[in-house]
Amino acid sequence: SVLSRYENQITILSDYLEEFPETDEPVWILGRQHHLNTDKSKFLLDISARLWFTYRRKFSPIGGTGPSSDTGWGCMLRCGQMMLAQALICRHLGRDWQWEKHKKQPEEYHRILRCFLDRKDCCYSIHQMAQMGVGEGKSIGEWFGPNTVAQVLKKLALFDEWNSLAVYVSMDNTVVIEDIKKMCWSPGQSSAHLHRSALGQTRNTAGLCPGWKPLLLIIPLRLGINHINPVYIDAFKECFKMPQSLGALGGKPNNAYYFIGFLGNELIYLDPHTTQSFVDSEENGTVDDESFHCQQAPHRMKIMNLDPSVALGFFCKEECDFDNWCSLVQKEILKQQSLRMFELVQKHPAHWPPFIPPSKPEVTTTGAELIESTDKLFELEEEFEILSV
Repeated sequence: SVLSRYENQITILSDYLEEFPETDEPVWILGRQHHLNTDKSKFLLDISARLWFTYRRKFSPIGGTGPSSDTGWGCMLRCGQMMLAQALICRHLGRDWQWEKHKKQPEEYHRILRCFLDRKDCCYSIHQMAQMGVGEGKSIGEWFGPNTVAQVLKKLALFDEWNSLAVYVSMDNTVVIEDIKKMCWSPGQSSAHLHRSALGQTRNTAGLCPGWKPLLLIIPLRLGINHINPVYIDAFKECFKMPQSLGALGGKPNNAYYFIGFLGNELIYLDPHTTQSFVDSEENGTVDDESFHCQQAPHRMKIMNLDPSVALGFFCKEECDFDNWCSLVQKEILKQQSLRMFELVQKHPAHWPPFIPPSKPEVTTTGAELIESTDKLFELEEEFEILSV
């Protein structure tokens, strides 16, 4: 039976390779360009290096008495995990890091993977995400949309001191440069950094940004009413070309995919709709990681079949990366004067409530206590909303 499964895997891989056309048109994957005619193997290696999270079964019941599998409802949560994992890979290992089966990997890699294991004491587990979703009005076992997942990741990141990410989720299709700078510069840094224009000429000549908190930028969008508006297609594709790209969350109603690139007018995505058994870490902290990497060519979907509700993701490790992203957005996304996919503004809009960078609630937590501590987080958020009004 093992040999049979191996042969089936080879057959599947062969079929998918045949489906990718022999074309001179470039393939874009998370800011990297590939040519199928000359480096198909590099393209497949790039795909397999992404952490692939799918449905799992036989993990400990969520909340103690809840589901022990996320099959049928957890696909958007898994896509959110994949986007975040890509940010952590870029943060610790770099965008060009490659994964090879049975090859020894650095400790940072295993530590990243442990963040997502299906255990209540892992900071980005299905348990933590489902429980945190309750505060967003989602019952455990209910399907999430792209914006809900973004909000959940933003809250969970407050408890993640090792990765120390600043997670910014845009409001009303608007990214505010001033707010991001305020959030990413740690307290005590020169206030001049907070007011420098990312659209201006100021640049750190050393290329380093000490004190800058790595940024995970998520932009939830509605690109149409019932179907994606064709006017957005070119700008949407441009986002996958940016070196800061983390792809996009989206798919079809109740059917989520993690989009990582495109070929022509087809989107390339990783599909979480495969149910695998729960995998735990070994005593030495390593993880049997083979099931966390997609080892076949990815799926494709016509871009016009995309549901208009999506969330774009970007990672900026340093301030200069963010400044570069702003320049690219001005050049490639905002050049159209008609319908813009989103807006990029320098100053915080005067009619918005004041922006206060989120901070970890004053509660001491360790692993298993993280879920309980989110109740305190919700209480603090309610108090903040009242004060803001």
